[in-house]
Amino acid sequence: MASTILPLELVDRCIGSPIWVLMKNEREFTGTLMGFDDYVNMVLKDVKEYAVTPEGITETDLGQTLLNGNNIAMLIPGGKGPKA
Repeated sequence: MASTILPLELVDRCIGSPIWVLMKNEREFTGTLMGFDDYVNMVLKDVKEYAVTPEGITETDLGQTLLNGNNIAMLIPGGKGPKA
């Protein structure tokens, strides 16, 4: 019999691991997931932000960041970002 895993259980298993977060506004972040709440607001450390510009993809180091769960479109556990 197959077991069922709920979405928040999957995110919980990713704590302490790298994660790639795609936002609704075409910005992307990679970092290590430190924690999250029921609204999927996330705290990441060692964060890199990627933004699509006419010149290409720009990368910015941010350190530690809080992401608002309302603006998250997709989570990719173990993801290394668009430049990987």
